Amino acid sequence: MNNNAFGLIYTGEANAQLRELTFSRSVAAVPFGGRYRTIDFVLSDIVNSGISNVGLIAHRNYHSLMDHLGSGKEWDLHRKRDGLFILPPFVTKDNVGVYRGTVDAIRSVLGYVRRSAQRYVILSGSHTIYNTTFDAMLAQHIATGADVTIMYSDEKLDEMDPSEQFDDLRLTMDETGRVTDLAFNPRNSSVPHIGCDAYIMEKTLLEYLIEDASAHGDSDFMQDVLIKNTQKFRFYGWKYSGYVARLNSLNQFYKHNMNLLNHDVAADLFSPAHPIYTKVKDEVPARYVGEGRAVNSIIADGCVIEGEVENSILFRGVHVGKGAKVKNCILMQATFIGTGSELSYMVLDKGVTVLNGRTLSGHESYPMILRKGVTV
Repeated sequence: MNNNAFGLIYTGEANAQLRELTFSRSVAAVPFGGRYRTIDFVLSDIVNSGISNVGLIAHRNYHSLMDHLGSGKEWDLHRKRDGLFILPPFVTKDNVGVYRGTVDAIRSVLGYVRRSAQRYVILSGSHTIYNTTFDAMLAQHIATGADVTIMYSDEKLDEMDPSEQFDDLRLTMDETGRVTDLAFNPRNSSVPHIGCDAYIMEKTLLEYLIEDASAHGDSDFMQDVLIKNTQKFRFYGWKYSGYVARLNSLNQFYKHNMNLLNHDVAADLFSPAHPIYTKVKDEVPARYVGEGRAVNSIIADGCVIEGEVENSILFRGVHVGKGAKVKNCILMQATFIGTGSELSYMVLDKGVTVLNGRTLSGHESYPMILRKGVTV
């Protein structure tokens, strides 16, 4: 049990490049990998680090997120002391309930921060997916005497699309790992070290940084707190070498979901050593009727397959009708594909109905998406 740190997760990221996926939900509640939500990963990472005090800052479209998290029982955070604290916007003399940015959001929950008995805070967003624990990162933070330690991973620069940048923080470091420069959403950067939106610092320093930024009218944590204080404080980087999925755009969402069909990627993100927990829903096993079959696909519980499914990810309760063909698609919970329909490179949100005999197609480089609950 790690009694020296607590977690603080900001779930209010608003990324328009995710399009219909965030029309009625926050990024943290976006479904991923057949049965999970993006929040499950960072929350499980914190819990697997032995941390039992976690605050979750909600901002907008957070009703589905609250329904998913409930009391935190699935993450063993349903406790008498500490546990999971969901912190939605509220109106006071100093807080109007509408945040201009992450600085406002964190400032609104400083009461929770001050009440937390732990010395260190693990501050994180929710749109970056990885599977680790924070033990080694915290140990390095203490050993180096850092003021702030920033998790980062190395990415191949030729695979990065500047048009899909979202909270892209680049770290320049010296030979000791100390950060000498930070850049936010740079164009044509030659720096491969990209932040994973996770930070460790003492809670007293977080209080100071947020209050100081707020007093100067600043609103963004990365640009107005981190970048402006790079030379004033000791920032260090901590490298994470595993698989990292950044949900920066619909294309990236599609890519990282489909990468789960690669055994090595799935084994990394869902390592038995660090289980990923989620809300449990009791469903019957998937059922294959007649000539129904699935090849190289992830099929969740409750699905009924009467047609053909290939290279696809199906969430709970999906029905693929007789003679239908689904290839290279992501079908979310309770979608219905009618008899004889053909789909390729499509992302269907929850409850979408595709009538009989329809043909819907996107492209690998530009998958098409249908908004939650529509009928085609």
